[in-house]
Amino acid sequence: MKIYILRHGETVLNSKGIMQGRLDEQLNENGRSLAEMTGKAMKGIHFDYCISSPLKRSKETAEIILRESENDIPFSIDDRIIEIDFGDKEGKKVAEMGDEFGKFFMDPFHFAGFPNGETIQDVCNRTQDFLKELIAKDDGKTYLISTHGCAMRGMVNYLMDEPEDYWLGHAPYNCSFTIIEAEGGEARIIDIDKVYYDPSLIVDHFK
Repeated sequence: MKIYILRHGETVLNSKGIMQGRLDEQLNENGRSLAEMTGKAMKGIHFDYCISSPLKRSKETAEIILRESENDIPFSIDDRIIEIDFGDKEGKKVAEMGDEFGKFFMDPFHFAGFPNGETIQDVCNRTQDFLKELIAKDDGKTYLISTHGCAMRGMVNYLMDEPEDYWLGHAPYNCSFTIIEAEGGEARIIDIDKVYYDPSLIVDHFK
């Protein structure tokens, strides 16, 4: 069983360094271009099933990649893999958050969360529930899971050698993958932050 966990392509809010969370943004031109390049490069990889977050940017990225990689497969939505809820801070610029964002990024498990939003542990609980349920199928199939940066990190956190290092120094890049192999209910990460496009096109919007 193989699971390709994907972060969506770039949006306008990504490009402006804005905390997006549950804001339902579509991809921008660059986001669609990255998804197209990714899909073309993944021709030859056969997916059996796709599951996406309900947000537009996640669904659109998956649809483009499946189209360009010539995978015409069943597609469903799961609310458990939606992005973190930033609460009152959604739509705010990261650069304006100061110490609050610093703690969220540098020490997320001890950060109380943004007002009226989720904590990192909340994200881990729901995304890992999804992943563990999928792994338990043990059906030998290959899945494409389309999600978001914080949700992706939370989903695989329990499989990391050092789970306390939540972000690994940066948010997952747009249209990057964490790839998991699973058998007999046991899973391991075989690649992380993998891109199928020219790495010179990677942009870290949170630097």
